Amino acid sequence: MTLENETLENETLEIGDHVPGDAPGAREIGFATPTVYNASRILFDNLAKGRGEALALTGPAGTRSYAELCADAARWGHGFISLGLQRGDRILLFLDDTPAYPAAFFGAVRAGFVPLLINTLTPPDLLQFYLADSGAAVAVADAEFASRFNGEACRDTPLRTLIVVNGETSEHVVPHAIAAEQWLRQFSAELAEADTHRNEMAFWMYSSGSTGRPKGIVHLQHDMAYSDAAFARNVLKLKRDDICFSVPKIFFAYGFGNSITFPFSAGAATLLLPGQPKPAAIFEAIRRFRPTVFFGLPTLYTSLTKAEGAAKADFSSLRMAISAAEVLSSEVFNGWKALTGLEIIEGLGSTEVLHIYLCNSADRKKPGAAGLRVPGYEIALRDKDGREVGDNEEGILWVRGDSNTPLYWNRPDKTAETIRDEGWIYTGDRFVRDSDGFHFFRGRADDLIKISGQWVYPLEVELCLAEHPDVRECAVFAAELPDRRMTLKAVVVMNGAAFDEDEATRRLQDYVKAKLLPYKYPREIRFLDELPKTGTGKIDRQALMRM
Repeated sequence: MTLENETLENETLEIGDHVPGDAPGAREIGFATPTVYNASRILFDNLAKGRGEALALTGPAGTRSYAELCADAARWGHGFISLGLQRGDRILLFLDDTPAYPAAFFGAVRAGFVPLLINTLTPPDLLQFYLADSGAAVAVADAEFASRFNGEACRDTPLRTLIVVNGETSEHVVPHAIAAEQWLRQFSAELAEADTHRNEMAFWMYSSGSTGRPKGIVHLQHDMAYSDAAFARNVLKLKRDDICFSVPKIFFAYGFGNSITFPFSAGAATLLLPGQPKPAAIFEAIRRFRPTVFFGLPTLYTSLTKAEGAAKADFSSLRMAISAAEVLSSEVFNGWKALTGLEIIEGLGSTEVLHIYLCNSADRKKPGAAGLRVPGYEIALRDKDGREVGDNEEGILWVRGDSNTPLYWNRPDKTAETIRDEGWIYTGDRFVRDSDGFHFFRGRADDLIKISGQWVYPLEVELCLAEHPDVRECAVFAAELPDRRMTLKAVVVMNGAAFDEDEATRRLQDYVKAKLLPYKYPREIRFLDELPKTGTGKIDRQALMRM
């Protein structure tokens, strides 16, 4: 498929992968897949390796051995085939983290279909966009989410079948509804893999849409295996007795790798926790199921270290804790270490790359750094004219590895902006690399604002505020005044509940003035009990700016 030929009506099964097969990253990690390759091998290869009886899934929603999970996936694949779908057709997954998720996902992929991993907090109007944009005629949803498929969500879409898992169907307007549990029993527990090309579509994820309508991020059959070979084997180093516990959900690219790709590639197990990830539920899951590798976000680590009962929680099973998606403050790092004895390993990745491409390690780390280049990924810092910059100079980060998306679905304009020659991805993130190779995030290329005639990066101010001992979490952003001038606003959650807001405002402003230049202080500070979060656990900055 070419960039000019990205339509539902006119497509081919193989997509042009812009990253050369002999790119330096692939050579570095010795990565290669056969021309005919199906991503379901991530799961099913465990049978050929004699791991059928080993634990694949655990958690409050049930356990599965590898043999049981592969059988479930095969039944799902046969079920999708029975609905008359054609190879490459999209299937929308609207699921919480239960055993049904990996079973339906791998069943779809093994049968040659393309699952879409959708955030379960998606409202009906956005769900309608996903259905219309992807052309999905089949959706799989938890019973508790079935009512989301209402008239608004299904209007002017090709959706004709809704398969409901984990309960009975509720009100919806989809023409044909199927209760999965009984329906799946009729199908065989064995399914041969589709003879997909390594560069055929395997699955999609959608961007958050914070800067416009969301973009369908297409990933190919070989992308999962590459992210494992690059990140998991070099950073996580999973063994068969490991149990991975990712609080970020599977629909999030970070959670997908943590819960699906990496443990199954190593023959390890994954702990799935459905529902809202409240601290008490997380503490209980760790105590009961004894995971060894924990994945979170800075906002999650903040809430866990401050939560009631944290001091009595049992973290003794954990050997590693990973954080990504946002900058990790030294306060959160130190708080988690004091609580658990573990140092958080911080990394940075993206949905476009599928997982983490910059990361610290247990033996090589620096506070505040996104990390070192992960083997398998090429990293370049370039100025606005595309010229590489040197150490200790600020540049825009470009990344290339063979898990990079080749395109945004039906968005040739956005594809051209982001996917550059020979598969390089222009991230739009500003970084500085020190002489030791550590990368430090400095904000987005487009978030520089002028205040009182001086240029300011909001993230710099936010990181400064976050280091104040009285601040639990915060966000800083630009806001336009009625006279069109720009100003800085901060929203802050304090550690203590009892404080004078006027005095605290002056104290925090003076702190920023002393740590940075005086003109960089936030002119307005608002105090909240909690910051709003997105479905992926990040601070919801769009919601804050609407306040």
